[in-house]
Amino acid sequence: MNIAIIGAGKVGGALGTRFAQNGQTVTFGMKEGVDPSELLARSSAKAAPAPAAAQQADIIFLALPGPATVDVVRSLGDLAGKIIVDCGNPIGWDNGPVWAPPPEGSLAQAVAKAAPGARVIKAFNQFGAEFHADPKLGSTTADVFIAGDDGAAKKTIAELATATGFSPIDAGPLRNAAVLENLAVLWVHLASVGGQGRNVAFKLMHR
Repeated sequence: MNIAIIGAGKVGGALGTRFAQNGQTVTFGMKEGVDPSELLARSSAKAAPAPAAAQQADIIFLALPGPATVDVVRSLGDLAGKIIVDCGNPIGWDNGPVWAPPPEGSLAQAVAKAAPGARVIKAFNQFGAEFHADPKLGSTTADVFIAGDDGAAKKTIAELATATGFSPIDAGPLRNAAVLENLAVLWVHLASVGGQGRNVAFKLMHR
């Protein structure tokens, strides 16, 4: 399947590179005027204008700042039938991270409203770019919690996560995107003002 990464910053660049290095077909959707050469030197990924990358993709990963995400989605054209994975978080700052959701209830639900007919998934939002690049967590791997209303789309993303070294966990319907965004708030708190540093991630453990 063709994967488009919309947003080639630290998270998008790391995740797209990880996918490409593990044999996936990846195109970075770039803003006009951005030079992709340094990013493309890391792997076999390609680059194209964001709308073109999205239109040719089967799976679109959004790795964008929360406030910009919905406007960017609207600029990509008709996305009906495509799997969209929202990796972003609507977070503000007041002596620490604060969840700042849109009226729809979560950023992922706002994406779903902006892209009618798309199969929207919330995932890959609960840790920093260091884990998007390398999911190793001690002797195990970081969990990727996956929320969405389309079971087949969740299965596809879970298989992709497994194939690229992550541990997928089904986190329920898309309404639980709000829970996953708050999990990201907790991660940001722990990694910053909580003093744990960025080399931490969440892991579901069994007795």
